[in-house]
Amino acid sequence: MHTGEITIENITKIEGSAGLKVTVQERKVTDLKFIIKDYRRFYTEAVKGRPIMAVPSFLSRICGTCSISHLFCSIEAIEKSQGIVVTEQTKKLRKLAYDGLMIRDHALHLYFFVLPDLLGIDSILDIPDEEGNLGHQLLHDSFDIKRLGNDLSVAMAGAAIHAPLPTVGGFLRLPDASKFPELISRLEAIRPLVLRGIDAFANCKDVLTRNSDYLALRNDAGFDFIEGQVVNTSGKKIAEENFHDFLKSVIIPYSQAEGYVFSDSHEDYLVGSLARINLNKDLLNKRTQADAAKYLALFPSNNVYHNNLAQALEILHCVDDALDVLKEITMVEEKPVTVPAKHGVGVGVIEAPRGTLYHLAEVDEKGMIVNYDVIVPTAQNQINIENDLKKYFQENLEKDENVLRLEAEKIIRAYDPCMSCATNFLKIEWIRS
Repeated sequence: MHTGEITIENITKIEGSAGLKVTVQERKVTDLKFIIKDYRRFYTEAVKGRPIMAVPSFLSRICGTCSISHLFCSIEAIEKSQGIVVTEQTKKLRKLAYDGLMIRDHALHLYFFVLPDLLGIDSILDIPDEEGNLGHQLLHDSFDIKRLGNDLSVAMAGAAIHAPLPTVGGFLRLPDASKFPELISRLEAIRPLVLRGIDAFANCKDVLTRNSDYLALRNDAGFDFIEGQVVNTSGKKIAEENFHDFLKSVIIPYSQAEGYVFSDSHEDYLVGSLARINLNKDLLNKRTQADAAKYLALFPSNNVYHNNLAQALEILHCVDDALDVLKEITMVEEKPVTVPAKHGVGVGVIEAPRGTLYHLAEVDEKGMIVNYDVIVPTAQNQINIENDLKKYFQENLEKDENVLRLEAEKIIRAYDPCMSCATNFLKIEWIRS
């Protein structure tokens, strides 16, 4: 029987770091705190008074691995504040850059942080370097998948991280179309590797089921990370500009990040790949649906570990989506759309790798930022993560300390929060009274 506090300190890389503290009294979890630290870095204050053209690139620095998400979300918010409507070509090029982001980011999380859990080892360094070993094969698959995601974003946006070419109204320089045939060939070649990964992550035996609600964008025209309406499991739909009305922020005294619940029900919810596949699997690329049908049959799912499988499925969708766009696009020379500056408020909502991301920009008549707001996915998932951990600990208190520590790490890791890089190396302190 465990009595007292279970404390995990310094889960780093979530806008800084995070911690976990569990209080146990008489075989019951009486309190659980998922503590996000160093969250407030004042980016939204720093952009006030800056010209709108400089803001998206600056805000992409909020997160390295998700920089394209913040870049595109900021661009969308500013474009809407100014009434800028971009061309169809710009939309397609942004879509391709975003497909590259998702391929790269999901591959990083799945193969470098989740794969060791799947293989029952501590890290990828423990994978035997021998042909025929499944872990060896999957790890080498990941190098090719991740490299292709990188190269796709570089070709479209100029870089995979802090991309210099996308701007308000379009692109500062258009991609070199002569590189498209090689990208098409590599995308086709990568599909069997992606399918092998899907099969591996579908065989994960871990289960943590809780009846969570889900939130994501939905675009009835097709599976989309950038455009759509905000929807949840209960069927509520709202326009992007009303996203903040969907939520109620919750002050969490022990955390530097606000939590969020639904404004009407005050229930917690989950954002991310699991939410997207649960709410949008019918909109996935047709080729993806055909080749991954037996895996898609597992959705909708309330098993948080299926967020990993959902990410693997999204990699395949992005490969197939990029193939379709690259095969049909005909590049024409064009400059970014510009309009005279005006006062306005714009909201950008897109699906970052870790879930729904929100940017709000208020601009004055001179084109300067007056007010800015950002809501990141991990903050939205904070309360849901707490409740999942509370359920796990309550149901498994009789297990060994090391098992509880590992499973807590795996549950947090399944959400793919920004602290993924550290959750293979957590230490747990037990305080008994």
